[in-house]
Amino acid sequence: MGKRPLVRRRGRGGKQFRAITVGKLAPAKYPNFKLGEHHSGLVVDIVHERGRDAPLTKIRFDNGTYSYVPAPDGIAVGEKIELGIGATATARNILSLEAIPDGTSVCNIEKNAGDGGKLIKAAGSSALVFAHGSEGVTIKFLSHITSRSICLSLCTLI
Repeated sequence: MGKRPLVRRRGRGGKQFRAITVGKLAPAKYPNFKLGEHHSGLVVDIVHERGRDAPLTKIRFDNGTYSYVPAPDGIAVGEKIELGIGATATARNILSLEAIPDGTSVCNIEKNAGDGGKLIKAAGSSALVFAHGSEGVTIKFLSHITSRSICLSLCTLI
């Protein structure tokens, strides 16, 4: 008799195969503001969360709410962040895809509008806004192994 296959060992539910649920701060996603609103926020803290390799930024918005978002490269405590339609297209602001010019490096991309960001959330990862077309915005994923492109529309990203 040999060892049990890995799939059967995982199904047993041992500690080494379970996700870490203790020590989580909050869901790492964009705040739930209306699409037409413009908000500004201040980076209060950069924190570490168990089970996550990318740090999180704790942002306090002008209406008093807090949000945890994966930290983009080069962010610092005390920086001002803009979110929404009237935000300028500079680094570390949270904008919709249509407002970001071609050739810009982005992270934390929403796969579907309002899901809080599902793509390119790991530490050090980024994608490139490649082109704007009639069917949406083409984003090129950059990797040392491969690159692939997808088309998205009505999504938010940093």
